[in-house]
Amino acid sequence: MGNAVLIGNSDGIGLSATRALLAREWTVAGLSRSVSPIQNKAYTHTVITVQNKDYTERLKESINRIGPIDLCVYCAGIGELLDLSNMEKDLDVFDVNLIGLVKTVVHMVPHFLNQGSGHFIGLSSLADELLSNKAPSYHASKAGFSSYLESLALALKPKGVYVTNLRFGFVNTKMAKGEVKPFMMDVERAAEHLFNCIQKKPIRYTAPRIVVPLVKFRHFIMRITGY
Repeated sequence: MGNAVLIGNSDGIGLSATRALLAREWTVAGLSRSVSPIQNKAYTHTVITVQNKDYTERLKESINRIGPIDLCVYCAGIGELLDLSNMEKDLDVFDVNLIGLVKTVVHMVPHFLNQGSGHFIGLSSLADELLSNKAPSYHASKAGFSSYLESLALALKPKGVYVTNLRFGFVNTKMAKGEVKPFMMDVERAAEHLFNCIQKKPIRYTAPRIVVPLVKFRHFIMRITGY
Protein backbone atom coordinates (compact mmCIF):
# COMPACT_ATOMS: atom_id res chain seq x y z
CA MET A 1 0.00 0.00 0.00
CA GLY A 2 1.00 3.64 -0.41
CA ASN A 3 -0.07 6.88 -2.09
CA ALA A 4 -0.53 7.01 -5.85
CA VAL A 5 -1.59 9.56 -8.43
CA LEU A 6 -2.92 8.38 -11.79
CA ILE A 7 -3.45 10.55 -14.85
CA GLY A 8 -6.04 9.51 -17.43
CA ASN A 9 -7.79 6.97 -15.23
CA SER A 10 -11.55 7.41 -15.75
CA ASP A 11 -11.72 4.45 -18.15
CA GLY A 12 -9.64 1.70 -19.72
CA ILE A 13 -6.42 0.52 -18.13
CA GLY A 14 -6.27 3.53 -15.82
CA LEU A 15 -9.68 2.79 -14.32
CA SER A 16 -8.85 -0.89 -13.85
CA ALA A 17 -5.52 0.00 -12.25
CA THR A 18 -7.19 2.48 -9.90
CA ARG A 19 -9.65 -0.15 -8.71
CA ALA A 20 -6.84 -2.65 -8.22
CA LEU A 21 -4.78 -0.16 -6.19
CA LEU A 22 -7.75 0.70 -3.97
CA ALA A 23 -8.42 -3.01 -3.42
CA ARG A 24 -4.85 -3.28 -2.15
CA GLU A 25 -5.50 -0.39 0.30
CA TRP A 26 -3.63 2.33 -1.57
CA THR A 27 -4.74 5.94 -1.32
CA VAL A 28 -5.25 7.25 -4.84
CA ALA A 29 -5.74 10.61 -6.53
CA GLY A 30 -6.90 10.62 -10.14
CA LEU A 31 -6.92 13.30 -12.81
CA SER A 32 -8.83 12.72 -16.01
CA ARG A 33 -10.87 14.51 -18.65
CA SER A 34 -14.01 12.61 -17.54
CA VAL A 35 -15.83 11.99 -14.29
CA SER A 36 -14.73 8.81 -12.52
CA PRO A 37 -17.27 6.09 -11.68
CA ILE A 38 -15.31 5.23 -8.52
CA GLN A 39 -16.79 6.10 -5.14
CA ASN A 40 -14.29 5.30 -2.40
CA LYS A 41 -13.18 7.23 0.69
CA ALA A 42 -9.55 6.54 -0.24
CA TYR A 43 -10.01 8.10 -3.69
CA THR A 44 -10.17 11.70 -4.89
CA HIS A 45 -10.76 12.73 -8.48
CA THR A 46 -10.18 15.89 -10.50
CA VAL A 47 -11.77 16.43 -13.90
CA ILE A 48 -9.20 18.11 -16.12
CA THR A 49 -7.29 17.41 -19.32
CA VAL A 50 -3.50 17.39 -19.53
CA GLN A 51 -3.86 20.10 -22.18
CA ASN A 52 -5.54 22.49 -19.76
CA LYS A 53 -3.37 25.43 -18.67
CA ASP A 54 -4.25 24.65 -15.03
CA TYR A 55 -3.28 20.97 -15.26
CA THR A 56 0.01 21.26 -13.37
CA GLU A 57 -1.63 23.26 -10.58
CA ARG A 58 -4.43 20.68 -10.23
CA LEU A 59 -1.80 17.93 -10.14
CA LYS A 60 -0.02 19.74 -7.32
CA GLU A 61 -3.28 20.10 -5.39
CA SER A 62 -4.03 16.39 -5.80
CA ILE A 63 -0.62 15.48 -4.41
CA ASN A 64 -1.05 17.81 -1.44
CA ARG A 65 -4.41 16.22 -0.60
CA ILE A 66 -3.04 12.71 -0.13
CA GLY A 67 0.53 13.35 1.01
CA PRO A 68 3.91 12.15 -0.29
CA ILE A 69 3.52 10.16 -3.51
CA ASP A 70 5.03 6.70 -3.86
CA LEU A 71 3.74 6.03 -7.35
CA CYS A 72 2.67 8.09 -10.37
CA VAL A 73 1.13 6.37 -13.40
CA TYR A 74 0.60 8.26 -16.65
CA CYS A 75 -2.27 6.46 -18.41
CA ALA A 76 -3.49 9.32 -20.61
CA GLY A 77 -3.36 8.61 -24.29
CA ILE A 78 -5.31 9.11 -27.50
CA GLY A 79 -4.96 7.77 -31.00
CA GLU A 80 -6.36 9.14 -34.25
CA LEU A 81 -6.22 7.74 -37.75
CA LEU A 82 -4.56 10.04 -40.25
CA ASP A 83 -6.93 12.45 -41.98
CA LEU A 84 -5.04 14.49 -44.58
CA SER A 85 -7.98 16.88 -44.86
CA ASN A 86 -7.84 17.72 -41.14
CA MET A 87 -4.40 17.21 -39.62
CA GLU A 88 -5.16 19.35 -36.57
CA LYS A 89 -5.98 16.09 -34.75
CA ASP A 90 -2.30 15.18 -34.89
CA LEU A 91 -1.52 18.13 -32.63
CA ASP A 92 -3.93 16.76 -30.02
CA VAL A 93 -2.27 13.33 -30.16
CA PHE A 94 1.16 14.79 -29.47
CA ASP A 95 -0.21 17.12 -26.78
CA VAL A 96 -1.77 14.25 -24.83
CA ASN A 97 0.62 11.39 -25.53
CA LEU A 98 3.92 13.23 -25.24
CA ILE A 99 3.66 16.82 -24.02
CA GLY A 100 1.25 15.84 -21.25
CA LEU A 101 3.71 13.18 -20.15
CA VAL A 102 6.55 15.71 -20.00
CA LYS A 103 4.41 18.17 -18.00
CA THR A 104 3.72 15.41 -15.48
CA VAL A 105 7.33 14.28 -15.26
CA VAL A 106 8.58 17.86 -14.80
CA HIS A 107 6.37 18.20 -11.75
CA MET A 108 6.77 14.69 -10.30
CA VAL A 109 10.54 14.23 -10.54
CA PRO A 110 11.42 17.05 -8.09
CA HIS A 111 8.81 15.63 -5.69
CA PHE A 112 10.45 12.19 -5.87
CA LEU A 113 13.97 13.58 -5.58
CA ASN A 114 13.06 15.63 -2.51
CA GLN A 115 11.83 12.54 -0.69
CA GLY A 116 14.59 10.30 -2.08
CA SER A 117 12.21 7.70 -3.52
CA GLY A 118 9.35 7.17 -5.94
CA HIS A 119 8.25 5.28 -9.01
CA PHE A 120 6.95 6.75 -12.27
CA ILE A 121 5.23 4.44 -14.75
CA GLY A 122 4.16 5.51 -18.22
CA LEU A 123 1.82 3.46 -20.40
CA SER A 124 3.30 3.27 -23.87
CA SER A 125 2.81 0.93 -26.81
CA LEU A 126 4.64 -1.49 -29.09
CA ALA A 127 3.74 1.03 -31.77
CA ASP A 128 6.85 2.90 -30.61
CA GLU A 129 8.98 0.63 -32.83
CA LEU A 130 6.97 0.85 -36.02
CA LEU A 131 6.17 3.31 -38.78
CA SER A 132 2.54 3.70 -39.80
CA ASN A 133 0.81 5.40 -42.70
CA LYS A 134 -2.52 4.89 -40.88
CA ALA A 135 -1.73 6.64 -37.58
CA PRO A 136 1.70 8.34 -37.82
CA SER A 137 1.01 10.75 -34.94
CA TYR A 138 0.23 7.90 -32.54
CA HIS A 139 3.29 5.85 -33.48
CA ALA A 140 5.63 8.86 -33.42
CA SER A 141 4.30 10.18 -30.11
CA LYS A 142 4.76 6.77 -28.51
CA ALA A 143 8.30 6.54 -29.90
CA GLY A 144 9.13 9.83 -28.21
CA PHE A 145 7.29 8.72 -25.06
CA SER A 146 9.32 5.52 -24.75
CA SER A 147 12.67 7.10 -25.57
CA TYR A 148 12.13 9.90 -23.07
CA LEU A 149 11.06 7.64 -20.20
CA GLU A 150 13.79 5.07 -20.65
CA SER A 151 16.48 7.75 -20.90
CA LEU A 152 15.07 9.41 -17.79
CA ALA A 153 15.16 6.06 -16.00
CA LEU A 154 18.92 5.86 -16.53
CA ALA A 155 19.38 9.32 -15.03
CA LEU A 156 17.15 8.79 -11.99
CA LYS A 157 17.87 5.21 -10.89
CA PRO A 158 21.16 6.13 -9.13
CA LYS A 159 19.17 8.69 -7.11
CA GLY A 160 16.67 6.12 -5.81
CA VAL A 161 13.86 7.09 -8.17
CA TYR A 162 12.52 4.47 -10.59
CA VAL A 163 10.97 4.99 -14.01
CA THR A 164 9.23 2.25 -16.00
CA ASN A 165 8.16 2.33 -19.62
CA LEU A 166 5.24 -0.12 -19.79
CA ARG A 167 4.62 -1.08 -23.43
CA PHE A 168 1.40 -2.83 -24.37
CA GLY A 169 0.23 -4.57 -27.50
CA PHE A 170 -3.51 -4.52 -28.11
CA VAL A 171 -5.66 -3.92 -25.03
CA ASN A 172 -9.45 -4.00 -25.20
CA THR A 173 -10.06 -0.26 -24.83
CA LYS A 174 -11.54 2.45 -27.04
CA MET A 175 -8.03 3.17 -28.37
CA ALA A 176 -7.76 -0.23 -30.10
CA LYS A 177 -8.91 1.02 -33.50
CA GLY A 178 -7.09 -1.26 -35.92
CA GLU A 179 -8.95 -3.92 -37.90
CA VAL A 180 -6.46 -6.60 -36.87
CA LYS A 181 -5.83 -6.93 -33.11
CA PRO A 182 -3.68 -10.00 -32.36
CA PHE A 183 -3.27 -11.26 -28.78
CA MET A 184 -5.81 -8.78 -27.41
CA MET A 185 -5.85 -8.61 -23.60
CA ASP A 186 -8.50 -7.20 -21.30
CA VAL A 187 -7.92 -4.23 -18.99
CA GLU A 188 -7.83 -6.41 -15.88
CA ARG A 189 -4.94 -8.40 -17.29
CA ALA A 190 -3.21 -5.13 -18.25
CA ALA A 191 -3.56 -3.97 -14.64
CA GLU A 192 -1.87 -7.18 -13.48
CA HIS A 193 1.12 -6.32 -15.67
CA LEU A 194 1.16 -2.87 -14.10
CA PHE A 195 1.48 -4.45 -10.66
CA ASN A 196 4.38 -6.57 -11.90
CA CYS A 197 6.08 -3.30 -12.78
CA ILE A 198 5.32 -1.83 -9.35
CA GLN A 199 6.96 -4.83 -7.71
CA LYS A 200 9.97 -5.30 -10.02
CA LYS A 201 10.56 -1.70 -11.16
CA PRO A 202 12.07 -2.51 -14.58
CA ILE A 203 13.08 0.24 -17.00
CA ARG A 204 11.16 -1.48 -19.81
CA TYR A 205 8.30 -3.95 -19.56
CA THR A 206 6.48 -5.30 -22.60
CA ALA A 207 3.19 -7.20 -22.57
CA PRO A 208 2.38 -9.60 -24.02
CA ARG A 209 5.93 -10.69 -24.69
CA ILE A 210 4.80 -13.03 -27.46
CA VAL A 211 4.14 -9.97 -29.65
CA VAL A 212 7.74 -8.72 -29.45
CA PRO A 213 9.23 -11.04 -32.14
CA LEU A 214 6.28 -10.27 -34.43
CA VAL A 215 6.92 -6.55 -34.13
CA LYS A 216 10.65 -6.98 -34.74
CA PHE A 217 9.95 -9.18 -37.76
CA ARG A 218 7.58 -6.58 -39.23
CA HIS A 219 10.17 -3.86 -38.61
CA PHE A 220 12.81 -5.99 -40.37
CA ILE A 221 10.56 -6.62 -43.39
CA MET A 222 9.80 -2.90 -43.68
CA ARG A 223 13.50 -2.09 -43.68
CA ILE A 224 14.57 -4.61 -46.31
CA THR A 225 11.69 -3.68 -48.60
CA GLY A 226 12.51 0.03 -48.35
CA TYR A 227 9.23 0.65 -46.46
